[in-house]
Amino acid sequence: VQLQASGGGLVQAGGSLRLSCLTSGSIFSINGMGWYRQAPGKQRELVASITSDGVTTYADSVKGRFTISRDNAKNTVYLQMNSLSPEDTAVYYCNADVRIRWYNPRSDYWGQGTLVTVSS
Repeated sequence: VQLQASGGGLVQAGGSLRLSCLTSGSIFSINGMGWYRQAPGKQRELVASITSDGVTTYADSVKGRFTISRDNAKNTVYLQMNSLSPEDTAVYYCNADVRIRWYNPRSDYWGQGTLVTVSS
């Protein structure tokens, strides 16, 4: 199983970016998917998550600005980020809770990270 994140880059404060993360490989089902971020010198934190049924949760710091969504047919999760501020600068990692066979337990998989830099 591989997660490939894309969409990061440099943007000015107030701008927008859309991150994508494709999950590929031997997959029976994908349960929760999410985005985490890690800023320099800080711990990795949850940004947003979404269940297979579409129930979402957000960190307080991004509520009203970020939107997580998923396309189950494409095994892809998205993060639309609006009104970006320099405090959002971080490496963003996608995560998926995957069952590779019906008889296997679920396991967490991580993408390689994509850098988001917001200039003031």
